Amino acid sequence: MSRIFQLFFVLLYMTSCVKGTYTTFCSIMSKMEYITDIAVSTDANQKQGLSNQHFKMINVDLNKGTKGNPVYLWYKKGTTKPITRLQAAFTDEMKSGLTKAGYHHVNGNVNEGNKGDEIYFWYYKGITEYDNPIMDLKVTTSENEEAEYFKMGYEHLACDLNRSARGKYIYLWVKKEKKMFISDITVSTAYGLDERLFNQGYTRVDEDLNRGSDRNASFIWYRRSQSQSGAINDLVLSTNNQTEVDFQLQDYTKVGVNLEEGTKSQPIFVWYKKGSDNPIMSLTVIREISITAFLKPGIVVIKTKLNKGNDQIPLYLAFPNVV
Repeated sequence: MSRIFQLFFVLLYMTSCVKGTYTTFCSIMSKMEYITDIAVSTDANQKQGLSNQHFKMINVDLNKGTKGNPVYLWYKKGTTKPITRLQAAFTDEMKSGLTKAGYHHVNGNVNEGNKGDEIYFWYYKGITEYDNPIMDLKVTTSENEEAEYFKMGYEHLACDLNRSARGKYIYLWVKKEKKMFISDITVSTAYGLDERLFNQGYTRVDEDLNRGSDRNASFIWYRRSQSQSGAINDLVLSTNNQTEVDFQLQDYTKVGVNLEEGTKSQPIFVWYKKGSDNPIMSLTVIREISITAFLKPGIVVIKTKLNKGNDQIPLYLAFPNVV
């Protein structure tokens, strides 16, 4: 397209919008496209079928580094009925609350053909004040990629898509339409709470902090709002009585559920402050190997091991500064 031709269309768009004459051209230019459907393929026949249905494939094998089947994530975009929340489930107990809360199950085990955990995606199309349309999806296979997408405002699904399969660490990232800020944080140590929390607009950070133990599963949850004034802008972790006293004196608010519930480890609690300066937009848990990469772009990593009560992969809380 020539330079003159490009300028003509820009001028035409600006003129039609300014005059209030919302022509078809202006309408097309102004419509946003969202992720409206996702699917998973685990063999060549499914790949062909999804391609025939005009799905687009993210060209990263979700089974990379394992002996399992090549597995791919697919999506469609549109202007109506967007997906607003996306979760991963790797136990049968995790599926129950999602089903009861109206989430849609995506067929296709992400760990198909290997000995890893069975992992399935679940999505929600909501219209509540806590919902926010998903605009884009990315898949990462390295710590540096993870850190960059987190800094750019993508939300991290904390479940490794090769969980327990001993392949590459692979994660899914989502980009939402609007800036929203974390206004509430809670912790669950019982799956019976899942339905209520999902219905209240919470997002579950999909990694069990008691992973590998025979104790209660422990998950961090957060809820987001468009209001910056009521946002959480600082998080800390207490690991003993003295730090609890210190945080109380500094006017932090305690989330009253022990992350290490059911273990013999010293209790660990999340504490937060609220304020309009530097509000936190999302949070996640990361592996120890990722800390250096996350610190480079200025992401905050709390260097207190979240799962002290077991000898599994060390996990740490991380959140980006406002972007």
